[in-house]
Amino acid sequence: MKKGKKYAEAAKLIDRATFYDAAEAINLVKKTAVAKFDETVEAHIRLGVDGRHADQQVRGAVVLPHGTGKTVKVLVFAKGDKVAEAEAAGADYVGGDELVPKIQNDGWLDFDVVVATPDMMGVVGRLGRVLGPKGLMPNPKAGTVTMDVTKAVADIKAGKIEYRLDKTNIIHVPVGKASFTEEQLADNFQTLMGAINKAKPASAKGQYLKSVTLSSTMGPGVKLNTGKLA
Repeated sequence: MKKGKKYAEAAKLIDRATFYDAAEAINLVKKTAVAKFDETVEAHIRLGVDGRHADQQVRGAVVLPHGTGKTVKVLVFAKGDKVAEAEAAGADYVGGDELVPKIQNDGWLDFDVVVATPDMMGVVGRLGRVLGPKGLMPNPKAGTVTMDVTKAVADIKAGKIEYRLDKTNIIHVPVGKASFTEEQLADNFQTLMGAINKAKPASAKGQYLKSVTLSSTMGPGVKLNTGKLA
């Protein structure tokens, strides 16, 4: 893919051979976010684990203190009095069986996070083939399968993000927007790294944080000194 002139100019600010402190990296990411829209700042964290083994899976959720800067649409699968509870908590959509054909047949996916009460997982399970590949399946580890829908919706709206390994043992997550202050981005990033360090599997051997890179949506990656993040 050919990179534009702006990207080339921005990339000159970064020394590819240098591993930066978090504060310097955040400063550079903000400087190199030169697109016409408010770019998302993303963290890409390669871990020294093998996600193919169940005991080395790294997955969870964390509430970023300053949110992600994105308005998140929440769908809740619930029934009985949990429907009203979800609506009161600010869920964008609430329903049950009637949503299955809408998602399965009509391809409706106008939501970012799915929450379900445990008694609705039988219904949600029928959507596994659609929601699974998109990373939208509710999961107890991420706090999205719960009877406490009020807390689940509130946390997500406040900036809760889910992190999980991809097939190459890398976690890709947003830590805010380029318009955030450096302090806000630093707070969010430190909170994320704290959660990922805490989630280190007992069976993980050797170096846990293999590499950590920060970048904006359209900007070049900035490599961090992992020794200072463990």
